[in-house]
Amino acid sequence: MSVHLKQNLLAEHAGFVSCFSWFSFTVPTLLSSPSPNPSSCVLMIEFTKLVVSFAAFLASENPSGLKISALMVAPYTIPALLYAFNNNLVVFMQAYMDPSSFQVLSNLKIASTALLYTSCLGKRLRVGQWLAVGMLMAAGVCHSYSGLDWEASEGSAVRLHITSWGLLLVLIYCFISGLAAVYTERVLKTQRLPLSLQNLFLYVFGVGINLVSHLYGGGQQGFFEGFSALVWLIIAGQAANGLLMSVIMKHGTGITRLFVISSSMLVNGVLSWGILGIQLTPYFMFPVVLIGWAVYLYYR
Repeated sequence: MSVHLKQNLLAEHAGFVSCFSWFSFTVPTLLSSPSPNPSSCVLMIEFTKLVVSFAAFLASENPSGLKISALMVAPYTIPALLYAFNNNLVVFMQAYMDPSSFQVLSNLKIASTALLYTSCLGKRLRVGQWLAVGMLMAAGVCHSYSGLDWEASEGSAVRLHITSWGLLLVLIYCFISGLAAVYTERVLKTQRLPLSLQNLFLYVFGVGINLVSHLYGGGQQGFFEGFSALVWLIIAGQAANGLLMSVIMKHGTGITRLFVISSSMLVNGVLSWGILGIQLTPYFMFPVVLIGWAVYLYYR
C-alpha cells in the first residue's frame, strides 16, 4: 500500500476515532447512579468487538478456503495478556499515586512506543521525526496538566502525590503499553490474513481473559445493573474505536496511531465545549499548536 493511500485511510478514519473517543471518555460524566460494573463494561466492549469482527469475516471471506493452525492463533494471546495486565495495573497504581498524576505521566507511553517501534521493528526515524514525537508527548502532558483542578486538590483530602513505587509502576505501564502496540502491529502485518479474522483471534482471547477477571473480581453487582442507553452508547463507541485502531495499525504504523490518539484529544475538547458546554482553558491552544507542528515535522 502506498504512502498516499495510507494517509488517505488515516484521514478517513481519524474523525470517526475522535468522535468515538469522545463518546467513550467524556460522555461517562453524564452517567447517574447506579453506575455499571466496570468489568462488565470492559467485557461487553470486548464481546461487541468480537461479534462485529465475526460478522465482518463472514461477510467478506469464504471460511472454507482458509487454513488455520494453532501457530497462527497463538501469537494473539500475548497482546491480550499484556492489555489485561495493564488494565489491572492501572487499578493497583491508585494506591501509590493520584489519578491526575497518572494522567500526566501516562503520556510517557508515547516515548516508549516510539523507542520500541524503532528497536523492535527496525524502523528508523529522522531527527525531525524524533522531535515531532517529543512535541507530541509534550502536547499530551500540557493537555493533561491543563485539565487538573488545582483548587479542588487543595481543598480536598485527595492531593496530587506520587511515591517512588508509583513512578516505577507508571514506567512499567508505559513500557507494556508500547510493547503491546508494537507487538500487535507486527503480528497484524506479518500474517497474510484478513484483518477481520485477525481481530477475531485477538478478541476471542480478550473476551476469555476479561471473563475470567470478571468472574473472580466482578463483585456482587449484577452484570447488567446500571446499564442504560447511554452506557450502551459508550460501549459501542469504545468497540468502534478499538476496531478502527486495528485498521490504522494494519495499514499504517504505531506512530500514526499515536498521532490519531493525540489529535482526538483536541477533538474531544471541542466536542465537549460545543455539546456539553465544558469551558476550555486558555492552555488549550498550546497543545493544538504543538500537535499541528508535530504532524508537519513528522510527515513532511
